[in-house]
Amino acid sequence: MMPDRIVAHFHEQAGWCRDLGSPFTAQLLIALARDFKAAGMTHELVSEWSGNPRRDALGLRLVGALHHAALNGSAPALTAIYPSENPGWTMASVWPVVEDYLATQGDTVRAFLPSAPQTNETRRCIALLPGFLDLAARHDMPMDLLELGASAGLNQNWDHYAYRTANWQRPGPSDVIISTEWTGPAPAYLAASPTIRSRAACDLNPLDIADDAQALQLKAYVWADQPARLARLDGAIALARQTGLRVDKADAADWLETQLSQRRPDGLTVIYHSVFLIYPPQETRERIRALIETAGAAATPAAPLAWLCFEPEPLFGGEPASGMMRTRLQTWPGGAARFLNQSDGHVTSVRVLEA
Repeated sequence: MMPDRIVAHFHEQAGWCRDLGSPFTAQLLIALARDFKAAGMTHELVSEWSGNPRRDALGLRLVGALHHAALNGSAPALTAIYPSENPGWTMASVWPVVEDYLATQGDTVRAFLPSAPQTNETRRCIALLPGFLDLAARHDMPMDLLELGASAGLNQNWDHYAYRTANWQRPGPSDVIISTEWTGPAPAYLAASPTIRSRAACDLNPLDIADDAQALQLKAYVWADQPARLARLDGAIALARQTGLRVDKADAADWLETQLSQRRPDGLTVIYHSVFLIYPPQETRERIRALIETAGAAATPAAPLAWLCFEPEPLFGGEPASGMMRTRLQTWPGGAARFLNQSDGHVTSVRVLEA
């Protein structure tokens, strides 16, 4: 039954949030699940959800709606009890305010729920970085970057970010710092200097961070008790506004086919994406792979092709039940593929898979 699936999903999502360092979001989801079972306002808002609650990340949509209200100033009582203003929060004091907001602003919450969660997690760049540096070191030529499922496009600026771990660092020209726990050797080519000739990106529903309302929507999906993520997102948005990033609204397979048909006869083309392939239908995933492999077969030493991705392990032959991600790099001519590192979806830690 759908009610049982919704409660189970809220509890499962709460576990993931707890494991990824967000006790506030975890406890809020448990409280929402309890309210749902008690036929409270949560039940009224989402009991008729027509999709798959797990696939649709229904719990994150609901907590995103609440965080959005806390951020935009429309609900001062909610803002006052959220972690940014109330670091000593307890769910016992938070829930009555949330419950009142759901009861009085149900229409506002309903209007927010159709939006799919997007966080454009910039920390995924540190998992991709070894691949980009490897390509820059091995190919002394300009890069043309093509990002699939780019959300707001913030990861197009990967080369502008600074990277720091306990045992290595790489400076960047901006004040956006990407850090994580790193297990294993440092990336092999930290001093490499990629030459980016062009950047292009697509998303089925891109967010325009030049628009304050859309930027706030992006921020609402970042968990409210993770100030470092929130600050990093603010910095990445400010940088993207300076550099003038753009994301085309398009189907990824259609867009990629067009881009590959216009490849230049010289230079390295890099197709990359992070936690994207779980969203398109199987037919689209297969088409994307076929397009890349066909273009790879036509690659030359003067115009090589690379496919760099950070995706769930099961998509590339890993353990079916694994919840971990792997960074994979495949290059042509030749088609050789390597797994570079392993991490969780938020890249709270990285384990190097090859020396």
